[in-house]
Amino acid sequence: MRMWGGRFSGETDPLVAEATRSVEVDRLLALDDLDGSIAHVRGLERAALLTADESVTIVEGLRALRLEVEQGTLEWDPALEDVHMNLEAALTARIGSVAGKLHTGRSRNDQVALDLRLWLRRTVHDIDGDLLALERSLVDRAEREGDAIMPGMTHVQPAQPVLLAHHLLAYVEMLERDRGRFTDCARRADRSPLGAGALAGAGFPLDREATAADLGFAGVTANSLDAVSDRDFAVEFLAAAALAMVHLSRLAEELVWWSNPAFGWVVLSDAHATGSSMMPNKKNPDPCELIRGRAAKVAGDLAAMLGILKGLPLAYQRDLQEDKPPLFDAAAVLSSSLRVMAAVISGLTFRTDRMRDAALQGYVTATSVADALVERGLPFRVAHHVAGRLVADAERRGCRLDELADESFERALVVEEGPEAARLAAAAPTGLAEDLRAAATLEAAVARPRVTGGTAPERVREALEAARRRLGIEPA
Repeated sequence: MRMWGGRFSGETDPLVAEATRSVEVDRLLALDDLDGSIAHVRGLERAALLTADESVTIVEGLRALRLEVEQGTLEWDPALEDVHMNLEAALTARIGSVAGKLHTGRSRNDQVALDLRLWLRRTVHDIDGDLLALERSLVDRAEREGDAIMPGMTHVQPAQPVLLAHHLLAYVEMLERDRGRFTDCARRADRSPLGAGALAGAGFPLDREATAADLGFAGVTANSLDAVSDRDFAVEFLAAAALAMVHLSRLAEELVWWSNPAFGWVVLSDAHATGSSMMPNKKNPDPCELIRGRAAKVAGDLAAMLGILKGLPLAYQRDLQEDKPPLFDAAAVLSSSLRVMAAVISGLTFRTDRMRDAALQGYVTATSVADALVERGLPFRVAHHVAGRLVADAERRGCRLDELADESFERALVVEEGPEAARLAAAAPTGLAEDLRAAATLEAAVARPRVTGGTAPERVREALEAARRRLGIEPA
């Protein structure tokens, strides 16, 4: 079938028609397309390009189509190529030839550019709600687990003890930045391209600003060439989605490890785990694994969009038809992953006893001991060596740092050179060993980092309160 008459005399090759068809994908823009068309009709009426009666007829027809789309009763014709032509043909079938006036002063180029911006605006709103829900789930668990202690890690090795709440709130901070990135993206996309025409601008006195205001935009695009060929807002959306999925993937990775009985730090609810077709003992964290895998998919969507755009001259090129699959895919994957992760977090059982047992291994309080030595007057590098010797002594004895005898602390100081170490060694009977053993406890080590953003209980309580206020969560 040939959509555009006059210039062409033959039918489109069926292979070409199949290759260029996009309605199965871009029909997701139907509601946005109809909203844009209704605003365009108002603009045409303001410009005296439609009579009041014609405007009413077309708008009523568009609203009827909107209802059909919402109810899922509109029949889509693949032969009509895309969402725009399907809706125009459906409108014509319902109201007659006056529907042909709808496309006055408009091209599919500025039409689809508008649709994508409208889609992005409502999609960002929905994703923001999903991000908020996951943040609230994390904050809820952080509050419920209270002062549970776990080993913080670097290089996947025990490093320093932290509160479980502190660990969970780290992901809240990541998600909050994700929200900010989507908000920034939507803000920069908040310009209406309608009226840019195919590339040079509409040839009629359309009030673009009034139409943009009707659609809730902050303003209009400043250059018609840029308006129809610009997709950097799509790249920004995909970059924000890819980063959000990376954050989800990191959380998913930790839950996969923590749920392994070798860790035993969390137990997934039966509703959020799967079994094995062969091994009756298995309880697999499949939702987390799939989120981890799908993060790569969204990263691929970003790469695909950048690849589509990198070689395009101004203005519109048909390559841009391929912008929608990665956009729609990334949005669907991210939204689903956020909702699944929120459910997983809410259903977790935290084995805080196992976390504490793990924190008692690996000498994670050694830094606290070194800091206590600094408070006694040692340079940090000397204190670091002393604490290291204490760790080596405890390893040989098979005990914790807070279980070492007085002579271990005295000996570690004696072997260090320098007047400060000698002075401390001489003063050891004055309570140094007791002070260092106290510094080597989990509670003391967790309480020491009292700087803003640290894991000390009072700082974590402040962070929780700040998160509650930011997320609109009522105090527990």
